[in-house]
Amino acid sequence: MTDQVLSGQPANEEWDYPAPFVIHHVVDASDIDELGHTNNVCYLAWLERCAWAHSAAVGFDVKQMLAVNRAMVVRDVRMQYLQATFEHDELYIGDWLSASDGRLRATRTFQILRAGAQSGSLPGKNVTVMRAEVDFVCIDVERGRPTRMPPEFVAAYQPVQLSPK
Repeated sequence: MTDQVLSGQPANEEWDYPAPFVIHHVVDASDIDELGHTNNVCYLAWLERCAWAHSAAVGFDVKQMLAVNRAMVVRDVRMQYLQATFEHDELYIGDWLSASDGRLRATRTFQILRAGAQSGSLPGKNVTVMRAEVDFVCIDVERGRPTRMPPEFVAAYQPVQLSPK
C-alpha cells in the first residue's frame, strides 16, 4: 500500500512535539498476524517509509544519496508499543529529526497516532499507539563503511529542538 505524505495532520496539539513530518497509512489485511493484530515488523517498516519520505522531502531520496555515494543507515532502534492496531485502523506516522552531530550520526523520533473512533478510541480523539527513536549512521554506499556526512546532508538534516508540550 502506498502511504500518503501529509503536512502536519492531525492537529499539532495531538503530537508530542510540534510540526512533525507525517505520512498516513491504513492498516490492511497483509499487516495482520496470527494473533489478529498488526505484526510488530510492520511498525518498523512504517517508520522506515516515513524516514525515506522525510529524506526525500528535504532533497535526499535514494537517487540523490547514490549520486553523492552516501546514505543514512539504521544503527539502533528503540520502540515502545503502547496499544495494538488492527485491520482498517487509520494511522498517522510522525517523524522529527531530533539529533545530528553534523558528522556521522543522526536520530529520528517517531510517534504513531491512530485516528479517533477506531478500535475503541474516543470519538474524535487520536491515540498514540507507538513511540520510537532510531539512530542512523552515515555510510559510504560503495564501501558500506561509516563516513563523514557530506555538507549537503549536514545542511538538510538539521535537527529540531524537541520540547515537550
